[in-house]
Amino acid sequence: MNAKHYFDNAADTWDDRFQTPKLLSFLENLVPQFDLKTGQHVLDAGTGTGVLIPHLTKAVGSSGSVTAIDFSEKMVQKCKTKYSRFKNVTIKVGNIEDAAFPPESFDAAICFGVFPHLENKEKALQNINTMLKPDGKLVIAHALSSKELKAHHQKVSEHVAYSTMLKKTEMIQLLKQTGFVEFHIKDEPGCYLCVARKTSKP
Repeated sequence: MNAKHYFDNAADTWDDRFQTPKLLSFLENLVPQFDLKTGQHVLDAGTGTGVLIPHLTKAVGSSGSVTAIDFSEKMVQKCKTKYSRFKNVTIKVGNIEDAAFPPESFDAAICFGVFPHLENKEKALQNINTMLKPDGKLVIAHALSSKELKAHHQKVSEHVAYSTMLKKTEMIQLLKQTGFVEFHIKDEPGCYLCVARKTSKP
């Protein structure tokens, strides 16, 4: 079983297991730190069952939009049952490592809880960079620190045991290689937050 099959199998019980009042309170405080603006177009990469969607749509308003993708068909099905009624939300199966969106489609790309599971992180960031508008924002976040995340994945399943966050120096190097600047990384108990910006056109 690979990671995709793991998440397909976990989709039906995912919300019951993980969408706790603690997590929802955490997101209420986390998403404003993304500093999204009304009218922006946002990519929710690795949306899962869509836990971020209500927060993102609130941030961008009715004039903005959210495109939510996930590589797990079962997760996407679950997400659609909850949020397909949102007029400014598009939900589809897709993998950010090979997702095909036109260049400069989004003002921001959010990777919440997904980055450790990407097999080719460099390719994913290259794709995101291409899809972001000049000065577009990249956000990589998790409700655990990198240390807590490693311990959690080793405990929860062998199929995600090696899904870890990069060390800070490695993350900065990878961001530089893929065309991002102005890195801000917070890695503390109960929260990992990395924000970077795509370079503007010369």
